Amino acid sequence: MSKFFQTTKKGEAHELKEELNSDNREKQKNAIKKVIASMTVGRDVSSLFSDVTRLISTVSIDIKKLVYLYIMNNAKSQPEKAVLLAGAFVRDSQNESPLIRGLAIRTMSAINVEKMADYLADPLRKALRDSDPYVRKTAAIAVAKMFTINKLKAEEGGFLDMLQELLCDSNPTVVSNAVASLCEIRENSGAGGLRGATSSNDLAEFKPQTVHTLLNALNEASEWGQVYILEGLCGYTAKTLDEADMIAERIVPRLQHSNAAVVLAAVKILVQYLETWGKRVSPDIREENIRKFCGKMAPPLVSLMSGSQEFEIRYVALRNITLIIQRFPDLLANQIKVFFVKYNDPIYIKLEKLDIMLLLVDPTTVDICLSEFREYAQEIDVEFVRKSVRAIGRTAIKIDSATQKCIDVLLKLIETKVNYVVQEAIIVIKDIFRKYPNQYESIIGALCENLDTLDEPDAKASMIWIIGEYAERIENADELLEMFVDSFEDETNFVKLSILSAMVKLFLKRPTDTQELLQRVLKLASDSDIPDLRDRGYMYWRLLSADPEAAKEVVLASKDVINDATSKYDTGLLEELLMNISSLSSVYHKPPSAFLPDYLHPPKRVVYMEDEDEEDQEGGGAGG
Repeated sequence: MSKFFQTTKKGEAHELKEELNSDNREKQKNAIKKVIASMTVGRDVSSLFSDVTRLISTVSIDIKKLVYLYIMNNAKSQPEKAVLLAGAFVRDSQNESPLIRGLAIRTMSAINVEKMADYLADPLRKALRDSDPYVRKTAAIAVAKMFTINKLKAEEGGFLDMLQELLCDSNPTVVSNAVASLCEIRENSGAGGLRGATSSNDLAEFKPQTVHTLLNALNEASEWGQVYILEGLCGYTAKTLDEADMIAERIVPRLQHSNAAVVLAAVKILVQYLETWGKRVSPDIREENIRKFCGKMAPPLVSLMSGSQEFEIRYVALRNITLIIQRFPDLLANQIKVFFVKYNDPIYIKLEKLDIMLLLVDPTTVDICLSEFREYAQEIDVEFVRKSVRAIGRTAIKIDSATQKCIDVLLKLIETKVNYVVQEAIIVIKDIFRKYPNQYESIIGALCENLDTLDEPDAKASMIWIIGEYAERIENADELLEMFVDSFEDETNFVKLSILSAMVKLFLKRPTDTQELLQRVLKLASDSDIPDLRDRGYMYWRLLSADPEAAKEVVLASKDVINDATSKYDTGLLEELLMNISSLSSVYHKPPSAFLPDYLHPPKRVVYMEDEDEEDQEGGGAGG
């Protein structure tokens, strides 16, 4: 096959035309293969449109399949010419071979021209009731495409009713494609919904009596067919608690599937069940359901992290797990060791595992986690090391009883004198001071020893904050701050603001020997071109001039203690993300509206299940 992808030679287009117009079928076949190969690598072969489409009436199935492939890919650039082939498509839709009938329907529906909908209507209506499952499953997807081309004709032509009928088809592949088609129609119908639809009669929604059929089809459908059906069931709202319980129980066996997409789709339904119905039952029943289904979800989620899975699959699983355990923290509380970083994990896996470990760590596992964090902080990957140091600091804030242990680990890391480790440690120690004021100030001396090594804005700002906040306990606080004042003009805006605030704190605590240094900083700030810095400088100057005691009450007032920030998202956003598990939204950790330009009419395309082994379809598809 590689010979067809060789570099195009001068005059080859002319040679291809001659071969396409040849009477030799083998030459025609090779020529169109070369055309397809050129099209695949991005070359413009639209000039051969007439020569290729002339072969559409051939009796050779192989050539006809290639012609259809060419037409589908070039119909966008030459839609008028593609419409002229409608007669040939209609004839092929009545061909004896189910493969040809299916290809004709698929190609007609792929030509996104409104006029084509008129030609497609009658063949599609027949195809939806065809005796061969290959044709029916292709027709099911074609309905969604027709809905995109001409929404009104799809609704008024009764195609949605026929699509609903296919949900009860005897062939599971047909059922799964019908589900996929209805899901796409439901999304593309937008805010206005379907014409004439009501809450009790929406043709793009599943009817309660259909749900049992879909659940039965799960047992026989292919793995991707199961994904389509499960995704379709996610959009169905059970009418009673008993029905919701029944659906949840029927979904549980899907958790044991070898395909990660099937597992995550099943997890999505169970999470939605716990979220939706958990609010409508008593707290005791809710807790019982959470324990019951979390116990069933935990093993398959852990298995997605096994070494047999691709790293990309593991990453998607980790991103979904991060969301789920924020709502159900007990789900993997006893499985924290599964998330310990391995030597061969890529960086994106390591970072995600750190986040999960931080969410799961508790007083019973803090010692082993701290040991891991300390080991990670001595790795060679800078980003991973920084996040490991931050994890130690966040653990100190999260678990009061482990704070001293965390500080001891941080001091050990500072002793390594590794520049970026020291700077990250100072940043997290500042947060520890804010969480536990006046408790661990004895370590300030060790921090001040590393003042000369600081070159990052965040680390400088953190150290300056510590000096200003505890100026009365640092004998040479004025000398330390003067080092930063000397380089004031070279610092970032964030650091300049920190220097200004720290100097005011220092003056209020030690006014006799710091007035000159304060006036110098206030002069620098008030002469600055930076509006925020200049305004804050004027504010401090006027406040100190008017009433130093009032300034002391304002600047040195007790501050709110920071809280544990390990929960990433607020309740509303987390609920929306949980409703979109196993989708891009759960990987980005953003709601669909944040990355889809028009969420009410999303440009989503269904991944079609119509490219099965065509030789099998040709030989035995009619048996269905």
